[in-house]
Amino acid sequence: MKTIYLDNAATSFPKPAGVSQRMKDYLDSVGATVNRSVYSSAQDAGLVLLTLRERLAKLFHFDDPTYVILTPGMTAGMNMVIKGFLKSGDHCLVSSMEHNAVMRPIQQLTECGISFDRIPCDREGFLDIDAIEGMIRPNTRLLVMAHGSNVSGTVQDAERVGKICAAHGIAFVLDAAQTAGHIDVDFYKFGLSALCVPGHKGLLGPGGIGAMLLRKDFAAQLTPLIAGGTGSASDSELLPSYMPDRFESGTPNMPGVYGWEAAMAFLDETGVENLHAHEMALTERFLNGLKDIDTVRLAGTWDLDRRVGVVSVDFKNIDNAEAAYRLETEYGILTRCGLHCAPSAHKSLDTFPQGTVRFAVGFASTEEDVDTALEAIRVIGA
Repeated sequence: MKTIYLDNAATSFPKPAGVSQRMKDYLDSVGATVNRSVYSSAQDAGLVLLTLRERLAKLFHFDDPTYVILTPGMTAGMNMVIKGFLKSGDHCLVSSMEHNAVMRPIQQLTECGISFDRIPCDREGFLDIDAIEGMIRPNTRLLVMAHGSNVSGTVQDAERVGKICAAHGIAFVLDAAQTAGHIDVDFYKFGLSALCVPGHKGLLGPGGIGAMLLRKDFAAQLTPLIAGGTGSASDSELLPSYMPDRFESGTPNMPGVYGWEAAMAFLDETGVENLHAHEMALTERFLNGLKDIDTVRLAGTWDLDRRVGVVSVDFKNIDNAEAAYRLETEYGILTRCGLHCAPSAHKSLDTFPQGTVRFAVGFASTEEDVDTALEAIRVIGA
């Protein structure tokens, strides 16, 4: 039975040609880390790392690659931003569609005197932007928002939110886990203080690596969570004050750097706009097919202009976990079932506690994949 991978919201698969080979070449032929040595292979590794920073800066319309900080992943980046910025007595705003990569660090900080409120979202997952002004307190210092929902694919109006934050002097941090590599994400147009992205989703790289892009004045207010060797300023036991070293203690994930740089080269050559057009054509086909199937309910919006290719359905006549099992065993379709590490989002979408079955297309998905999924939904949901 052919396998149909529709779990790209969790991690992209397959990776572009050359990504795994580049990682193997590093392990087999390079091996050196960066900032620690001056021999030629170490210098070559440093150039690959610099190229990756430059590619990320270019993609997000960002002007200084030294403020592109590599992290062990999206969750690590969010923890570094949230816990490095907020202090006791501060107030934070989040959307009600947040992933636990945001909510769990914030919940931990409530034990340290931090408070937060959730900006409400409607049943399609859209933020009530008009509610933000009335929720701002004198001690509100940060607003954190998922740009695109990992549950429903709903995309928020980041530019409008950024303008509100700027007017009130509030730092604005964007989680672009579901939009980076899928749609245009513009750091300065959105008025961001920080942008966090994973390498392994729409940016098509390996797991265990990500990045955070920091505005200079915001970076100056962050306390590094990790301290250690950077290969620089080795005469001092204090962290360097300069970037990116201040936030990159320890040996970097160099196989991940090589693989991600290869994936970013693919994105550069292919064009995010072309990948987006392909994914949205498939999403339109998927949504049009769902309109004729009354045994499932779509969680999220039907509006193609306000979403990415993440489609969640709630089966009415069968448990969602059983539906996901049958999709795999009877049709070879790989999805993700449950609450997707985002219970607050499911409460907003009215799919809590049962969750949904999530389908997410990617650059390698085809019309045949979508048609097979629709037929399987029709049969299983009957």
